[in-house]
Amino acid sequence: MIIKSIYALFATLGFGVIFNIKGKNLIFASIGGFITWFLYLFSLEISSSNLIALFTASVAAGLYSEVFARILKAPVTIFSICSIIPLVPGGAMYYTMLESIQGNINKFLSTGLDALSSAGAIAAGILLASSITKLILVFNSKKRISSSR
Repeated sequence: MIIKSIYALFATLGFGVIFNIKGKNLIFASIGGFITWFLYLFSLEISSSNLIALFTASVAAGLYSEVFARILKAPVTIFSICSIIPLVPGGAMYYTMLESIQGNINKFLSTGLDALSSAGAIAAGILLASSITKLILVFNSKKRISSSR
C-alpha cells in the first residue's frame, strides 16, 4: 500500500509540474496525492466498496486542501486538483469510450455508469469538505464579531 502511494506521490508531482506549481506548494500538493491514494487503498480494504473508498478519500483530499491552502496562503484549487488526480477514473472513461466505439451497448452503459458514479463520489466528497470548511469559517467569524461587541 505504501509503495503504491509513493507512486501516486510521483504521479501527482508530475501533474503539479504540468500545472506550473512552484516551490513548497508543489511538495505539499504531491503529499496530498500520496495521502489521498493511501486513504483510498485503506478504505477499499476495509469497505470493499469502490464508491465509499472514493468518497472517503475525496473528503480527506478536500479537508487537506482547505487546511494547507490556509497555512501556505495559496489557492485551494492547487491542492484539491492535485490531491484528486490519483482518484480520477480515467481508465473507466477510456473503456467506456472503447465499448461505445466497438458497439457493445451493455458494456458501454455499465462502464459509463461506473465512471459517472466514481466521478460523482469524488465531487460529493470535495463538496462536503468545502462546505464543512465554509461553515466552520462562518461560525468562527460570527463568534469573533459577537465577542468583540
